[in-house]
Amino acid sequence: MNLSPLYDKALAFGFLTVEEGMALFEHAPLTDLMNIADSLRRRQVPHGKVTWQIDRNVNTTNVCIANCKFCNFYRIPGHPEAYITDMDTYRRKIRETIKYGGDQLLLQGGHHPGLGLQFYVDTFRAIKAEFPDIRLHTLGPPEVAHICKLEGMSHHDVLRALKEAGMDSLPGAGAEILVDRVRRLISKGKCGADEWLAIMHEAHKLNITTSATMMFGHVETIRERFEHLVRIRDVQALKPEEAKGFLAFIPWTFQDVDTLLTRIRGVHNLTTPEEYIRMIALSRIMLPNVKNIQASWLTVGKQTAQLCLHAGANDFGSIMIEENVVSAAGAPHRFTSRTIQDAIREAGFEPQLRNQQYEWRELPAAVEEQVIDY
Repeated sequence: MNLSPLYDKALAFGFLTVEEGMALFEHAPLTDLMNIADSLRRRQVPHGKVTWQIDRNVNTTNVCIANCKFCNFYRIPGHPEAYITDMDTYRRKIRETIKYGGDQLLLQGGHHPGLGLQFYVDTFRAIKAEFPDIRLHTLGPPEVAHICKLEGMSHHDVLRALKEAGMDSLPGAGAEILVDRVRRLISKGKCGADEWLAIMHEAHKLNITTSATMMFGHVETIRERFEHLVRIRDVQALKPEEAKGFLAFIPWTFQDVDTLLTRIRGVHNLTTPEEYIRMIALSRIMLPNVKNIQASWLTVGKQTAQLCLHAGANDFGSIMIEENVVSAAGAPHRFTSRTIQDAIREAGFEPQLRNQQYEWRELPAAVEEQVIDY
């Protein structure tokens, strides 16, 4: 198969079709894909540094009625382990985050049937009142859709209220695979693909910066992976000129330890390191209008993530002072501020601390090194 026309189209930042992306996935040598993606990365992110972040994932609640088949974190309403995080806990965790040099909370939870818009507005305002410099990277399209359903409100009105209350950016959580066949099998209780994308488009119109994700390596087909990428790209193409839109794309692999998807359906994550690197490269190639591609060290580990930096990725994500959801399904990997920078240097790059807007930060002078108990 003559792949040269596809290589040329990719190097010209052309929008490859689903079929063209599949052809590259199935037939292109990995070295070719890495070289093309690396060339695109050098042109899109010419400073050549690898960015990273210090933040903390704090869960607003673990109560959820979405019943995702890959999630070990959630608890049903009334469960003895169910909780809603209180302000004293936020206060303690934010102070600790600042001690470690962090400037952001990733606030996510579940589809709690009793927590509507006012709960989140009050929570965001309370946090911002005490910690105005802390950025809130909050919720995700499925949680926004859940709030809209509870309140009978539009996406626009809910997002506007959340932004006014202190939402600084909207994570790309709950994307999984943006094909409803897949979503019916693994996350039937969440919003459909069209609504996920519509919420993101509305966020872009409100100039709320977002990210996008893809969780793969479960029940999806290769075609459905590329349908997902094209749908992300198409929504990004619709954003207002002044909006950042999807500032980053983060593909990560299904974590299968003791999940319902594995125990009941026998679905296992069989993604190899080579396949993950291939998908990172193709993410850069298929998404020429998304500037930053992040390697998911949390799910694939240090060495594979380091190789991704030579395959189109330019970001190493956050050290994640706290992370409870993916870890509950078996993700074992951890970094501190020191070790994440060491890993970036080992891969041949200069590390650069950033915030969620991909603006560079100086590492605060008086920062304590996080201690990780492996």
